[in-house]
Amino acid sequence: MPRPTAAQLTYGSCTVIFSTLAMLLLSQTSSGVGIAVIAVSALLLGLLVAMTVPMPKKPRVVAVGKPAGAERKTEEPALTQS
Repeated sequence: MPRPTAAQLTYGSCTVIFSTLAMLLLSQTSSGVGIAVIAVSALLLGLLVAMTVPMPKKPRVVAVGKPAGAERKTEEPALTQS
């Protein structure tokens, strides 16, 4: 598995922080279980966001040499007897 890029880490971290704050403020929970559920769901959401950020594409390598169709062999048509 490739290493995450700086953009992926940033997006994931910001998602965890902001979604945790939003869910805590909206739910107004004060129990330990509620806070734990919110924290775990925020971590899962941050992981999802970080993994869906597009990875940089690898550069394409172009082979230098014969043209693409040069190695093909053409078959001669078979002679038919009548």
